[in-house]
Amino acid sequence: MNKAHPPTFTWSLKDTLDDLETRFPKSSTDPFIIISISEQKLALIENKQVKKTYTISSAKAGTGNLSGSYKTPLGIHFISHKIGENAELGTIFKARIDTHKIAKILTGSNQKSGADNITSHILWLDGMEDGVNKGGNVDSHNRFIYIHGTDEEGRLGTPVSHGCIRMGNLDVVELFGLVLVGCLVVIIE
Repeated sequence: MNKAHPPTFTWSLKDTLDDLETRFPKSSTDPFIIISISEQKLALIENKQVKKTYTISSAKAGTGNLSGSYKTPLGIHFISHKIGENAELGTIFKARIDTHKIAKILTGSNQKSGADNITSHILWLDGMEDGVNKGGNVDSHNRFIYIHGTDEEGRLGTPVSHGCIRMGNLDVVELFGLVLVGCLVVIIE
C-alpha cells in the first residue's frame, strides 16, 4: 500500500519562517500563507508545517510590483480585509461589492469567461515592505491585489490573472475560513 507523500516545494519553510520572525517579530506566523509563482501553488502553514496546498493562477504578465503593470507583486503582505463571508459560492464581486449574480464556473483548460471575474470570497492584501509593495507606485493595497475565487477554474495552474491570485471557489471558501485579518502572505518567485 502506498503512503501519501507530503508535497515538496522549491522553497525552504525554515528559511521563510526565520526571515519572517527576524524582519516582522510583532507579526504572528501561525498560520501564514506562502505563494510560489513558479509552482503556481499556495500553501497554508500552521504549527510550522504545511497544512493545506492549493493550485492557483498568478498574473499572465509575470511578477512585478508597479501600479498598472498587471503583474503579481512579490514580497511580504498581510490580509487587510476579508470580503464576502456570507456570499454564495460563485458570487461575482465588482469593486468588492456583491452583485448577487452567480458566475458559470468553467472547468475546461481552454474555456475563458471573457471577464476577470472575482468570485466567492476576497482576501485583500496589503504590503509590508516600504518601496517594495507598500507606498508610492508599488502599493499592493492600492493596486487592489487579492486572493479570490475565479470562474475560470480550468485555467488554474497557469499564469492568467491580471495581477491577483486566483483560486478555485471551494478552495478560496476553505482558505477564507482558516485565516484571519492580519495573516501574513509571502509571495515568492
